[in-house]
Amino acid sequence: MFKQYGNRRLQLFAVVQQKNKEFLAKIALSRLKYRMYGDPMTNAQINMIKQQLRTGDVLDEKILNLYDLLPRHEFVPHAFQHFAYSDMQIPLAHNQRMLTPLEEGKILQALALQGSETVLEIGTGTGFFTALLSRLCKKVISVDYYPEFTTHAQQKLKTHHCNNVELATGDACRGWLEKAPYDVVVFTGSIESLTDTQRLQVLPGGKLFAIIGKEPVMQGQLHTLQQDGKWHGTVLFDTSIPPLIDKSKPKEFVF
Repeated sequence: MFKQYGNRRLQLFAVVQQKNKEFLAKIALSRLKYRMYGDPMTNAQINMIKQQLRTGDVLDEKILNLYDLLPRHEFVPHAFQHFAYSDMQIPLAHNQRMLTPLEEGKILQALALQGSETVLEIGTGTGFFTALLSRLCKKVISVDYYPEFTTHAQQKLKTHHCNNVELATGDACRGWLEKAPYDVVVFTGSIESLTDTQRLQVLPGGKLFAIIGKEPVMQGQLHTLQQDGKWHGTVLFDTSIPPLIDKSKPKEFVF
């Protein structure tokens, strides 16, 4: 009886394995057809990987494969879909902008995620960078100030089976203490400087990425908290991007 039960389990496992192979084969065939018949978006996607990411020294194959698998144009606003794979910061509502593909790639490569991390992302935006993070870590907690960004991202992330993402809406310019501490913290909008409150939300051995500065001079910086409690910082790239919303910051008067 037990032998018969074991045989049935093996047969069921074989059927599941075969279905998985067939499913993967269908995906591969579908992608091959798109490329053979010159789908504009697929061609743009390939060119982005070759001409922007590889040329910009993003060479981690795991990251490059993600850009090949996740359709960036499905996340960006409809009016800018044809620019989804361009080397530009795509405009969003509320005077916000997406990071460029190269900026995203450089951040991911520098973070060197191993798959076991809990990542806090401040600034969900379209949800595309959230999706990239979700494929590389254990869990992503992503917070945005604007409810419509959260709603849009939730729909897209569900469509692409990013099931390890928790979204929230709120003012997280100083971090998100509710679920702290984190292995990694990523600020996708700019801040003028790092604060102790932001640093304290990172676990020892963890990393914090932020775009720091004021117009027109900003830097994408990676800060690592070493086990001895000391911080080590490095500049990944120069850029300029709108600041994160900080409701507690006094408004500046312009004369």
